[in-house]
Amino acid sequence: MTGLYLAIAMALAFSLTNGFHDASNAIATLVATRGARPRDAIILASIFNLVGAFVIGTAVADTIAGIVTVPADQEVAVIGAGLTSAVAWNLLTWSRGLPSSSGHALVGGLVGAALLDGGLDAVNWGGLDGWRPEGVFGTLIILAISPVIGLAGGYLTIRLLRHGLRRATRRIRGPVRVSEWAMSAALSMSHGANDAQKSMGVIAALLLAEGHLTSLTVPIWVKVSCGVVLTLGTALGGWRIVKTIGRRIFHLQPVDGLASQTSSTAVILGASLIGGPVSTTQVVASSVVGIGIGRGRWHHVRWSLVSHMGLAWITTIPATVLLAAAFLPLWRFIS
Repeated sequence: MTGLYLAIAMALAFSLTNGFHDASNAIATLVATRGARPRDAIILASIFNLVGAFVIGTAVADTIAGIVTVPADQEVAVIGAGLTSAVAWNLLTWSRGLPSSSGHALVGGLVGAALLDGGLDAVNWGGLDGWRPEGVFGTLIILAISPVIGLAGGYLTIRLLRHGLRRATRRIRGPVRVSEWAMSAALSMSHGANDAQKSMGVIAALLLAEGHLTSLTVPIWVKVSCGVVLTLGTALGGWRIVKTIGRRIFHLQPVDGLASQTSSTAVILGASLIGGPVSTTQVVASSVVGIGIGRGRWHHVRWSLVSHMGLAWITTIPATVLLAAAFLPLWRFIS
């Protein structure tokens, strides 16, 4: 029982570090373009993160919960090790102000621990069931294509907005600011729908394995806890990532922020509805790059930073696989 409580605590710690990374991206462009003060942006994100966690459903939670297929008496150790690996990686990349994918970190951690525990058969490799992702391969497919769609969405959205506003006067600034607020709220809601569910899924799997649930459902207290802790992470540690996304990749104007928020919301909300875990960090960062390209300012995009982010994304899964394998003996002892 002690192992179960520790594993649930680690799932909430993952939500906290996820807030450091991914939740902060929902308000990064709003703050960077001076559309809102940081305090007001946090309040906005807090409200709509919780709304997303409750309203959109639990399709993503179901996908995450189905990644490992180990015996029930091994599930606490495997999931605990996977979560510990993801938390450690999130803290390392956050300390360097480097946007990283919490989704990749969680998948890598779960796979690494499951492989060491039970070999290839302990992992649900899955694929795509129509549009719905299943298992590891389905999750990785969605994680891989979402940044590409985010980049293309940012490019197309800024082109359309610039074309539509080409004769606009300064009076348009007010409506653009209001639209930024609305789309930041929508992005926060879509983020809550996707990222909070990652922790919900593993907690539900833990409770099911220990006999506290009869089916893979997410209790209300789990939804509330994950949503609150995710938002707390944004308030406590998200500003390193906000600065990177909002100011260091490409200097954003208010209309650029609106384009990023709009395209990112469409990608993340769409993925949430089909049960696809995505990285808010990857989608928003890619949309910002797409905006720089769409404005015809390739040379203003900080490609060295983009390459460092890409390297972090590529190394996340191998690193967390190894970390989870290292943590598994400790979790076996605990549980």
